[in-house]
Amino acid sequence: MKNHIFPAFRLTVVMLVVIGVYLLIVYGGSKVLPTQGNAETITHNGQKFYVNIGQEFKSEKYFHGRPSAVDYKADGSAGSNKGPTNEEYLAVVQKRIDTLKIENPAMGNTKVPVELITASGSGLDPNISEGGALYQAKRVAKERNLPESSVIELIKKHTDSPLLNMFGPSKVNVLELNIALDELK
Repeated sequence: MKNHIFPAFRLTVVMLVVIGVYLLIVYGGSKVLPTQGNAETITHNGQKFYVNIGQEFKSEKYFHGRPSAVDYKADGSAGSNKGPTNEEYLAVVQKRIDTLKIENPAMGNTKVPVELITASGSGLDPNISEGGALYQAKRVAKERNLPESSVIELIKKHTDSPLLNMFGPSKVNVLELNIALDELK
């Protein structure tokens, strides 16, 4: 019995030290970041918004983000857990496509960007692709009585490049883009 308890105890102590050191490194590293490990927030019109959590925008004068399987509730982040062959899921996706085509009639039969019709794994993705924003540009420009070129320029200005211009797609934070639209004179 001694042959098993003491090695197990030593291993437990060593792992507690290793994990403790790791946690201290992660915590200390987060304090070096500009947000000091806290969520990035924006205050707009007296209301506080979290930049890294998807927001719902229903008005036609705003860009719409990815659909959410959890109705944009951060306390219950989750995906729908329905696969690509699930009939109920396919019906939901088709309904989203139909809705987008009705909201954006100027796009005609242009292919709908996938992130505008499928929810992310967390249901809280704050970003869409540049193509997803450009798909909605005509509608937003028309609703706000702005030249489409001004809206496209704003999209380009708020598009973040991939990491090192190599890893992942370019993306647009929908909240930041919509706030910039509100501030556009």
